[in-house]
Amino acid sequence: MSLDRRAVLKLGFAAGCLAGGTAGLRAEEVAPVFASEAQQVPYRFRRRDVSYETAEPPGTIVVDTPQRFLYFITGPGTATRYGVGVGIRQKLWSGEAVIKRKAEWPVWHPSPERLAQFPKLIRYEPDGMPGGADNPLGARAMYLYQGDADTLYRIHGTNRPTGIGRRVTSGCISMLNIDAVHLYDRVPIGTRVVVLPAA
Repeated sequence: MSLDRRAVLKLGFAAGCLAGGTAGLRAEEVAPVFASEAQQVPYRFRRRDVSYETAEPPGTIVVDTPQRFLYFITGPGTATRYGVGVGIRQKLWSGEAVIKRKAEWPVWHPSPERLAQFPKLIRYEPDGMPGGADNPLGARAMYLYQGDADTLYRIHGTNRPTGIGRRVTSGCISMLNIDAVHLYDRVPIGTRVVVLPAA
C-alpha cells in the first residue's frame, strides 16, 4: 500500500505532536503543535501541577505577572501552573476580567501601533492575518472582557516559544501553543481571570 505525500506529512505531524502528550489537539490542526517546544523554555516555566494558596475558587485563572506564571486553580491549595510571557513594563495591565470569547487558530488584527512599526502588515487589513504558524496569537486565544467591553487583552498561544518567562508582549499573556491548547479545553466561557499587578 502506498501513501501520498499529504498522508506522510500527517503521520509525521501526529508523531511529532504525540511525543509530549496532546490532549485537546484536533485531528485537523491548521499547523503543527509540538510538545517539544517546552524544551526551549527554562525548566521552571514548564507546565506542572503545584501547591498554590489563594482565596480564589477552583476554576479561576490567576496570572502572576511579576513571576511570569499563570495558575489555573484546580482545588483548595492546588493549581496547574504554566509559564507565560507578559507585557513589557510600559504595556502591563492588571485587574479582573472574564473570558467571553474563545477561538482556535484565531485571526490576528495588527494594532495601529504595530502597523506604524511594520507597515507591511497593512496587507492583513481589514480581514486580519489568518490563523497559522506565522500568526502571533498561536493555536488558541481566550479573549478578556470587563462587562461587555473587550479589554483588547488575550491569553493566547505564541509562535515564539523563547518568549515564555519574559517581558516580551504588547500586554497580552502568551503561552506555549501546547499549553494554550491544554488550558483552552479546561476553561469555559465565563471563566474569571485575575491579573496581579507588577511588583
